[in-house]
Amino acid sequence: MARRAARAVPWMAMPDITEEQFTKEALVFLEANATRKAEKKAQKWGEGSDSASIFEQKDRAVELAEVEEAKAWRQKKFDAGFGWANGPVARGGRGLTSSYDRIYNALEGEFETPNASCFTIGLGMVAPTFLAHGTEEAIAKYVKPLWRGEIVACQLFSEPGAGSDLASLQTKADRDGDEWVITGQKVWTSGAHYADVGEIICRNDPSLPKHKGLTGFIVDMKDPNIEIRPLRQMTGGANFNEVFFNEVRVPDWYRLGDVNQGWTVALTTLMNERAAIGAGGGGGRGDFMSLDRLSALLHAMGKGHDKVLRDELMQIWIAQQVNKYTGQRALAKVKAGALPGPEMSISKLAGAKNMTALSSFVSKALGAKLTADSGEWGTFAWAQFVLGTPGGRIAGGSDEVMRNIVGERVLGLPKEPGIDSVTPFNELKVGTQQV
Repeated sequence: MARRAARAVPWMAMPDITEEQFTKEALVFLEANATRKAEKKAQKWGEGSDSASIFEQKDRAVELAEVEEAKAWRQKKFDAGFGWANGPVARGGRGLTSSYDRIYNALEGEFETPNASCFTIGLGMVAPTFLAHGTEEAIAKYVKPLWRGEIVACQLFSEPGAGSDLASLQTKADRDGDEWVITGQKVWTSGAHYADVGEIICRNDPSLPKHKGLTGFIVDMKDPNIEIRPLRQMTGGANFNEVFFNEVRVPDWYRLGDVNQGWTVALTTLMNERAAIGAGGGGGRGDFMSLDRLSALLHAMGKGHDKVLRDELMQIWIAQQVNKYTGQRALAKVKAGALPGPEMSISKLAGAKNMTALSSFVSKALGAKLTADSGEWGTFAWAQFVLGTPGGRIAGGSDEVMRNIVGERVLGLPKEPGIDSVTPFNELKVGTQQV
């Protein structure tokens, strides 16, 4: 495959720009291309949207239109020099430190811009993996377009029989000359319906121990032999998909890492995934989880003086603050150049616990109003949060997996026995007698 030279743009030769100069440039760009947000006012009970959804429910046609808007905005800011400030110059970045990206992101947060959630997985998890393990041809083809917003990526790991135990996956990759043939099924894939490219882990050698016979690949999500079906959730939405691979052929240069080294590739993605999830800090999203809003909920339900619920609310708020600071400390290591570590699992686990505690709190505060849509503001809307909360205990690694990671890698406890590491029953011994 012919390699294309990087397009020369003026800012690629300016890696020594100061943060003050960068800030001024960013503000000039944003002022010229976006509208500054109106001053935020404290939301009063009964005013504005009462949405309390973890997973936003969208019509797929509307969602696809939003993806196109997000792509157009990302391309515009990338071409202006603000799409990947800390990326290597040779790959299309500016060769600056991560602090420049944080400066720009903070500034952009002050302006009205398209929803960029479609890029969370691709840029937070998949692109770093492509850059770390991809062939030179694959990096040249996909990394810059991912950061520029020309394409969107998804992550294809979980399977019906291998969710938290990722190493048990069974999707096959059989080598056929300079190609690989992929057959199998993936599940819970966010964004597969609008993704252009995906990262997949397959089993290529079933004769090896389960962690050893895996290999990672890039797949073209527009391949006609890939079938994508939406998964309907109990919230009523369909944020996820099941994906079927019917003898999908990929060239060997789409391989990520060495053959049988797919577990290392997967860990790179998973550590970046938990860094992204852990960065959420409090484990919640949106103004509906603010202390003011939750306190107003208690008063609106006539329970503002309930000492038990007041104490429960404060315990939730304290736990959210503690987790926010824990996440910030872990992210500080990443920003200093260290790889995401198992500490992110602590933040992810705590975030899921906080959501579960909040779900219990609003259920007690609302009672029957949570289950019947009477039209009353700020009541039945919480049903979306309560129904979506269990997903937080699974996405990015189940609570059980997170506890094992913390116990084994942070606390140094003995490894949890697995079904593939337990002594077969007929080899067990009682005293000197074999069973």
